[in-house]
Amino acid sequence: MPSSNIIDRRFAGDGDAPLTPLALSMGDPSGVGPEIVAKAWTARARHNLPPFFVVGQAAALRAVWDGPIAPIADPTDAARRFAEALPLFEIAGECPPPGIPDSRGAAAAFEALEVATGLVRAGSASALVTGPVSKACLYDVGFSYPGQTEFVAERCGIARENAVMMLAGPSLRVVPITTHLSLADAVRRLDTALIRDVACIVAKGLKRNFGIPSPRLVLAGLNPHAGEAGAMGREEMDVMAPAVASLRALGIEITGPLPADTLFHEDARARYDAALCGYHDQALIPVKTLHFHDAVNITLGLPIVRTSPDHGTAFDIAGRGIARADSMIAAIRMAAEAVVHRRAAATARDEETGGGRRVAARSTDLGAFPCRF
Repeated sequence: MPSSNIIDRRFAGDGDAPLTPLALSMGDPSGVGPEIVAKAWTARARHNLPPFFVVGQAAALRAVWDGPIAPIADPTDAARRFAEALPLFEIAGECPPPGIPDSRGAAAAFEALEVATGLVRAGSASALVTGPVSKACLYDVGFSYPGQTEFVAERCGIARENAVMMLAGPSLRVVPITTHLSLADAVRRLDTALIRDVACIVAKGLKRNFGIPSPRLVLAGLNPHAGEAGAMGREEMDVMAPAVASLRALGIEITGPLPADTLFHEDARARYDAALCGYHDQALIPVKTLHFHDAVNITLGLPIVRTSPDHGTAFDIAGRGIARADSMIAAIRMAAEAVVHRRAAATARDEETGGGRRVAARSTDLGAFPCRF
């Protein structure tokens, strides 16, 4: 993990062109998004946060915070204003009060996501951090994606299945191979090809975004005792073991399938860099138990860096001043670290390929891991 000083130097320049500020989409203005963004800016010095700006509405910030706001028309102004005020790239639209979810807030969240994603894709911001949204409200205003991840993937020209959700905390990284499906549908969806493809994306992502040169993966068994040699289910033998064998043949270090009930204690976690889990709750229960307040959702497989706090809109506490910003702060930090890792990798690759020309981070470079999709 890059030190705070390294991140500070890279965003200030340190011999290269300085990295552009991060873009934060506010999320639903009726939720806790405005509050946690403001609290993250307030804690910027304590957590050595790099410059960022928020895409959203001043009225939403003013409803929950009386701190300084610096309206900007150009994202490049964010770094200059960041020390004195929270830079705001304002979008138009009505702003509902805190704690009242409706179509106005959903429309604002949709617009903020669209604008922030576009700014990152254009190179005006170095990474995207998305605030929490209400999917139900978004669907009412024409949002046709399962979630923000799929929207960002499409805008980046990436197939939805190649955008992989990782939940990462200080001591555990997990990836649900299947995501928002019923348990019955998840079991039907799980096959050898899916496991292989997700594992390839995860291995690449650990190298690119976390700077891990030789990622170690583990695959959690689906059934109790990892199937007990077929006595409690054959998915481990018929589906998972062939995937592991094919991944090893590609040069990926992976173990499993192993019993999930002994995979997340401290000693076990020291033996891998990321755990691949068959279904949503198998992955999210351990990471939220260990890192409820500071886990981060990072999307792997994208040509841009995208992170998000690992919680929802919390409409029930919005506007009360009690929302914790830990996960948003961690998401900002992780996005900055990923940008720094990508720049270092791009520079190293450029120097290896001849000419020694130092370059800025190329968010379109997908790396060179031997996997096919």
